[in-house]
Amino acid sequence: MLAPARLRAASGVGMGVVASIGASVLFGALFLLPPLLAPLTGLEIVAWRVVVMLPVLVALFAATVGLRDVGRVLARIRRRPVLALVLVADAALLSVQLWLFGWAPIAGHGLDTATGYLLLPLAMVLVGVVLHGERMSRLRVVAVVAALVGVGAALAIGGSVGFATALVAFGYPVYFDLRRRFGLDGPGATVLEQLVLLPVAVVVLVVHAATGAGAASWGHAPMLALLGVVSGAALWMYLSASRLLPFGLFGLLTYVEPVLLVVVSTVLLGEAVGVVDALVYGPIAVALVVLALEPWAARRRGEPTTTTQPIPH
Repeated sequence: MLAPARLRAASGVGMGVVASIGASVLFGALFLLPPLLAPLTGLEIVAWRVVVMLPVLVALFAATVGLRDVGRVLARIRRRPVLALVLVADAALLSVQLWLFGWAPIAGHGLDTATGYLLLPLAMVLVGVVLHGERMSRLRVVAVVAALVGVGAALAIGGSVGFATALVAFGYPVYFDLRRRFGLDGPGATVLEQLVLLPVAVVVLVVHAATGAGAASWGHAPMLALLGVVSGAALWMYLSASRLLPFGLFGLLTYVEPVLLVVVSTVLLGEAVGVVDALVYGPIAVALVVLALEPWAARRRGEPTTTTQPIPH
């Protein structure tokens, strides 16, 4: 029989795996909601998402781990006021990604956005090397080269990397790096970022309503409520998984989400994928598989495992 401590650890890992996969599934489902909120624009959707998600997120944190981390972040800001500006900058960077996640499925750029999330782990590896002097293992070098082959194919076929792809792959690393540099990467900071965005979201909705551009009606209420529940639950489950799982396992499981986004974009949203696209997605898929193998190889060598984590959106 397992000792009580090991039993609790195994139970925690099991709960973490369920939370991580559940978060990925909910983020994939979230990609389906914007088209169902027509004729709302991407800007209106992100504004409503902030408004309806925040109460759900706060309630879930209060009922589980509590809101102590929010108080700790506020105490740090009182001691070092410049952190307030960093928090605002983080919120602004995040708002761009939230807008993209709402706009892309409506505008037919869901697949481009999913490609950005596929490339994000590799982009984070490069950020670690360039900005933090991290050394790349041979497997990471292979993964980066494979991803660059996919990007090169995209450039050769289309003449450029899609706007949505670039915004995710290069925008999120800036957001991540800023949060980490100033120690604002915990759940408390996440809640405060949403609080920073809340008045902006309210102003956007009021202006839209005042100018007659607001498209929301009482008929949208059920879908907006669902948007809040799915968004808040997905983010809460993601952060819970990051707390319960070993770092390497958590990193591997976060690769489930971009794959689901590709499936949602192609199968459910009907975006076309041609034979030529295999030249782009094939090397990127190889890169992700190689990167996923790295923690296993590191454990065999007796080295600490580090895996880049995509971020919630």
